[in-house]
Formats: sequence, structure tokens, C-alpha cells
Amino acid sequence: MKLRNVFSFVPMLFIAGQSLFAQHIGIIPQPQQVTVLKDSLFIGKVMNLSTNSEVEMATVQYLRHALADKYQIYSTINKDKVAQIVFKQLKAAKGIHVEAYELYISDNKITIVANHPNGYFNGVNSLLQLMAFYETPAGLKIPNLKIVDFPAYGWRGFMLDESRHFFGKEKVKQLLDWMAFYKLNKFHWHLTDEPAWRIEIKQYPFLTLVGGVGSYTNPLTPAQYYKQEDIREIVAYAAERFITVIPEIDMPGHATAANRAYPQFSGGGTKDHPDFTFHPAKEGTYEYLTNILKETNVLFPSNMLHLGGDEVSFGSEAWNADTSIQKMKLTYNYKTNKEVETHFMRRMADSVYHMGAKLVVWDEMADAGLPKDKTIQYWWRHDKIPQLELALKNGYATVICPRLPFYFDFVQDEKDRYGRKWGSAFNPLESVYNYDMDQLKIKEQYTGQILGVQANLWTERVATADKLDYMVFPRIAALAETAWTKNDRKNFGDFQQVLAKHMQLYKADRIYYYDPFNKIHSEPKVEIFKKKYLDNPD
Repeated sequence: MKLRNVFSFVPMLFIAGQSLFAQHIGIIPQPQQVTVLKDSLFIGKVMNLSTNSEVEMATVQYLRHALADKYQIYSTINKDKVAQIVFKQLKAAKGIHVEAYELYISDNKITIVANHPNGYFNGVNSLLQLMAFYETPAGLKIPNLKIVDFPAYGWRGFMLDESRHFFGKEKVKQLLDWMAFYKLNKFHWHLTDEPAWRIEIKQYPFLTLVGGVGSYTNPLTPAQYYKQEDIREIVAYAAERFITVIPEIDMPGHATAANRAYPQFSGGGTKDHPDFTFHPAKEGTYEYLTNILKETNVLFPSNMLHLGGDEVSFGSEAWNADTSIQKMKLTYNYKTNKEVETHFMRRMADSVYHMGAKLVVWDEMADAGLPKDKTIQYWWRHDKIPQLELALKNGYATVICPRLPFYFDFVQDEKDRYGRKWGSAFNPLESVYNYDMDQLKIKEQYTGQILGVQANLWTERVATADKLDYMVFPRIAALAETAWTKNDRKNFGDFQQVLAKHMQLYKADRIYYYDPFNKIHSEPKVEIFKKKYLDNPD
């Protein structure tokens, strides 16, 4: 298993014994409980590991490779030798979160305690962050301490749109590495939309051969897409890092690329958004899309399929001139295109449920009557809080991902030009970090339905890897702490001190990050067309 170069020499962040150090240590996201003890542990060049049956070998190898690659520390697993790193099972397991862990550093060993493979992996990443922060010319010397840690939210997500611009396997793996490092655990992969179709479906090869051509900024870009073996490789890579991958096959809107490949299933669109919808009145449409979802679901063991369901009205006007759709309205006594849209989604939802998968949708589907125990809603329209309230009232588990502050295609600096704003509002690092769910005033009986938070990177104006890096880093670190750390443990000033050191880690991984402190990287430019965002004509 390959572990990327995300660790580098970083000077000691705090001096043991300082009161600030006792409260906040060099780990992102900040652990829930930290106790700093006397003395330190010096780590030599050879370490023996002791594991147990609860620890996955991929986690052990992840740690061993990091030790060897960055610190030339070579490890063994030898029961006859004294262990310097011990994986130990938590005794009091009842009521413990599966991702919880405890980390102990004493004079002679490191102990990672957990009750589930996820917890051990989280403990390993906290250990690796400590090693990065306490590397000195003389070697690794880590203060003795005790960490008790667990996530505030179980869903800590990041979404990448690769329909509008394609970035490829290695970039996705790099993102997954950083997600794991920051304890993010859900990768939402937006693979289909207007510009291009990016996932191979063997039953319908033209989806990629024709639909895979183009990007948001260049409709003539040669076809770029993921073959099914690429998908399996990336999903396996994510699984080793305890990251669940959720594919999105957008419907019934945002279907332009698919409709270029198979126009017989098009429901039409508008001048600005041609062939935007799938046809809701053709039986063949449902068979076609169900076959696509069958192939897709097999590739993703998450058993979650995101079908979008957003912004359909921007292309459904064409339905008013379609005789078969008008006949469908009469048959079912539908008065509006919204009712037709709901009919479509319910039928496709049935296909998803029959595959044993959960349906994931955007918040436009909050009133579609989908089964609440089999459906997850994403609330994204920050200006429509009543839509969130409706989703919760209707019993849906919900992920919080509002445009402000969790859309990473919004600029993060007042001077940045190549990205979105909402009026004069944008998404600086501090807004991501300080987002407080309490401001939504969610009724107490609904708080248990909030799964967690997610940031989304739409790529209309993200055409290169440098631009992607600039929009994601370091906001992904702020996202991680917002999703993991309880409010009473968060402090933006302390976070900035830790983050300043993480810039060295980004540099070591050749990431073109935005630096809020020294502005060492200029904003990457991107060609901007007159096309406007559907939801925000700016």
C-alpha cells in the first residue's frame, strides 16, 4: 500500500509545560480531551509493534510505511520483543463510538487504544501528526500525554465534482490521503452532469466515449473518464483509509452529457441548457437508468447512490411541449412539472431500494414522499432554512452542506477574482472553522437526524490541479475541525497556530495551497465564460 509524502520536518509547535500547550496540541482536528504529562518519549530508529485481532493489517502497514518513508524508522512485529507501539483493545466498550480512540505516550512506549478498526486508524493519524510536529534535528521527541478522542459528527464529508473538470486517479488519491489525515470519512464523487460523463458503464459504452468528451471550459477536450478498474482501485484505496465513497449519478436534471450519448432518453432542456433532463414519460428511460445504477452500485460497497434531484426546473420547461409527458400528467392527474419530477424520483428510488442501497438526494427532494428510513437528504441552500426544517420534520437523516460556508468553489479571500461570491459574501477560512450548527436553531427532537457536515467543490472555475489545491487547502483542515471537534474545544487562534505548521506539510506534498498568513501563492487564473451558475446568476 502506497502512503504519500504528507509528512515533513516541522519545528516544535509548543514547549512542554506551557499552559497553552496543555490546552491545545498540534493535531487537526483538535482532540476532545488532552492531558500533557511530565517528560518526553524519544523515538529511536527501530520500533517493535504489538497488535491485536481488532486492528486491520492495512492500518498497521499504513503506519509502518509512514515511519519508514519519512523518518527512516524501521518496524517489526515480533511477539518475542518488547513493543514500543502497542495496539490495545478498550475494555469498557459499551456506548463507545466506533471511531473513538485513546492515545498514550509514556517514557517507554506508545499505546493506541480503541474498540473498533476505525478507532485504531484515527489514533494512528493523530500519532503521525504528533511525530510531524515534534521532529527535531536530534530525532523524534514527543511529550508524554494522554488523548481521549471521538468525533462530534459521524458524517464528515468532502465532495469533488469531476464532471465539469477531470483531475484523475492520482489527484483523487492525494485528496483521500488528506481526508484520512484529517479524519474525514465520506467522499462524495460527482461523476455526471452537463459537461461530461466520467464513469464507465459497460452496457452503455457511448456514455463515456461520447458523453465523456469535453469539460466546462472546453467542449472539445478528448474523452476523460474512470474505467471500472480505476473505480475499484480508488474505492479500495479509500477503504484502507476508512473512507466511504458515494457516487452521484445526477437525474432527472443535469443529464446533458448522458443525453449526447443516448438522445433517445432525453427529456429536453433550454437554449442555455440543452437536453438537460431525462425523459420522465418513457418506460425505456427507467430501464436504462436502472441498468446504469446496477453497474454503479456493484462498484461502490457503500450501498449509497446519490441521484441528485436538484435544479430540474431549469430544464423541465421542455416537458410542457412534449405530448407524451402531457399525457402522463393526465393519466396521473398531475398539474405541475414538479409532480412529474417527484414521480420520476420515486420510481428511480424504488430501483435503488431494490438493490439494497440507500438513496441520497439534494434538499429539493425533501417533500417528495421518499421513505425516510432509506433516504438521506443534503441541505445545501443556505438561503432556504425552511427546506432544512422540512427535511427534518419529514423524518430524514440530513447532511449539512450549505453554500455559505461549505461550498469551496466560493473564493476565500476578498481579493480573489476566479470563484464565486453570494452578493458580497464568500467563504474565508474563519467562516468554515466557526460554523456553528446552533445558528440553525434546530429543534431538539430533530438534532439526532443531523448526520454531520460536508464541503462541496464544484469545478466550473476549477480547471487545473493548482486551482483545486488553492480552493481546498487549507479550508479542508477547518472543515475537519468543525466536523470532529466539539465547540468548547475549538479556538480559531489556536487553530491558526497549528495550521501555520501544516503549511509545511502541504509544501512537502507539492500542494499549491492558499496561505492566509503570507500569501505566498498567487490565485491561479481560469478562463471564465459567460455561463452563469444555475442557482446564483453572478
